[in-house]
Amino acid sequence: MQEHSLAPAIDIAALNKWYGTFHVLKNVDLVVGTGSRIVICGPSGSGKSSLIRCVNGLEKYESGTIRLADTPLEMDAAKSSAARRQTGMVFQSFNLFPHLTVLANCTLSLRRVQKKSRGAASEIAMHFLEKVKIPEQANKYPAELSGGQQQRVAIARALCLNPRIMLFDEPTSALDPEMVKEVLDVMTSLARDGMTMVCVTHEMHFAREVADRIVFMDQGSIVEQSDPASFFAAPTHARTRAFLSNLLH
Repeated sequence: MQEHSLAPAIDIAALNKWYGTFHVLKNVDLVVGTGSRIVICGPSGSGKSSLIRCVNGLEKYESGTIRLADTPLEMDAAKSSAARRQTGMVFQSFNLFPHLTVLANCTLSLRRVQKKSRGAASEIAMHFLEKVKIPEQANKYPAELSGGQQQRVAIARALCLNPRIMLFDEPTSALDPEMVKEVLDVMTSLARDGMTMVCVTHEMHFAREVADRIVFMDQGSIVEQSDPASFFAAPTHARTRAFLSNLLH
């Protein structure tokens, strides 16, 4: 797969973030082309999740810039609503409202944020529940679903708001192994449809098959980034080689 060459969907420059005295992101530069599929991997604590949480406006950062298309993401989240509306995010935990049905979880933001009518919101939600292959679960509650089904509901809910960019933060790490494939299949389908995607994951088969580019982070910095074939066959950095050796053996 070739990475798309249109105007960048995400442009991160010299990004720095601290948690107290811990320098979690160190002068990170990353450009994500429109329609690209980027996998970010690396050891625990390397800054992967912090990076995409900054992109989604969930975390503030101390210096640097983030632009989503032509819209700057200000460090003051209150000024960034236009930028943040361009992204949808799927978390490690499903973050579904347990007291709402699947359909109600998916229509909540459509009705409250976009002021859609009940009928219009339901039509949009059902479209995306069909896309993630669980329309028959619409009237169930999250506790009645498997973990893989709940994560697919979370993906549908994010898609309902028509984001330009989908961010995934280890979306399969809380799932039993037999449920991982059904979630990765949905993500693969989104990639084939041309959705711009940035995914933090350790699912290297998914990275190999779907990503345009794999970004390896360690200790708050991007150590290496390349196409999947080069990343797996000939990583250039010793830290990357050690990571892959531990992960794949």
